[in-house]
Amino acid sequence: MGYVSIWPVLVLALIHFFGGRLRFLAGVPRSIWLSCAGGVSVSYVFLHLFPELSEGQEQVEDAFEAVAFLEHHIYLMSLVGLSFFYGLERMVINNRDEVREKGKSEKTSGLFWVHIGSFAIYNALIGYLLFQREEGSLDTLILFSVAMALHFIVNDFGLQEHHHDTYRKVGRWVLVVALVAGWAVGYLVEVTEAAVALVMAFIGGGVVLNVLKEELPEQRKSRYWAFLLGASLYAILLLSL
Repeated sequence: MGYVSIWPVLVLALIHFFGGRLRFLAGVPRSIWLSCAGGVSVSYVFLHLFPELSEGQEQVEDAFEAVAFLEHHIYLMSLVGLSFFYGLERMVINNRDEVREKGKSEKTSGLFWVHIGSFAIYNALIGYLLFQREEGSLDTLILFSVAMALHFIVNDFGLQEHHHDTYRKVGRWVLVVALVAGWAVGYLVEVTEAAVALVMAFIGGGVVLNVLKEELPEQRKSRYWAFLLGASLYAILLLSL
């Protein structure tokens, strides 16, 4: 156990290493491949990850039976994930110009470390979920891995746009270590099914926000048709299995 999922972990780590070298994905208007990748990730969340949350509701109810408000609100964690990354993005955007005006480097401003640290936690949770996927079918592991691989490419370009060389020299290494560490924790530490369900819910909300924040800005001139194509094709695949 734990030896099959290490391969997707290594693939995701390689995306952080080499994703920035995919020059054909850069530029404006936004690459159709990035928009398509975002559509695939969102499709997976709504058609595969969220349905799994409904199955995990029973474990969450048992774990939080003393807290009536949380008994039927596993999706509250999805809202927490979405809200967390929305707030993080607003903080980064609002402070970026101020940092530049003061002539401070992103690395020493603290903003860079807050941003990367948050995504490091995100990566660690995904690494943990990759290990947990071994308990299911191989198809489940592959579908999750493909969706997260494409999502990582989208995230990488967003982080490079915010932090440029600082991300390439430091940030991506932090994310790789966090990803592998999350997988290792899954290998060494067993948590309850309720905890796994809550992690899945948080990641689901984060994926939706992190994809849409890259697609919506007007200056990026995103390709809606490409996003829709990616979402539709992956939805067909998921529904056919």
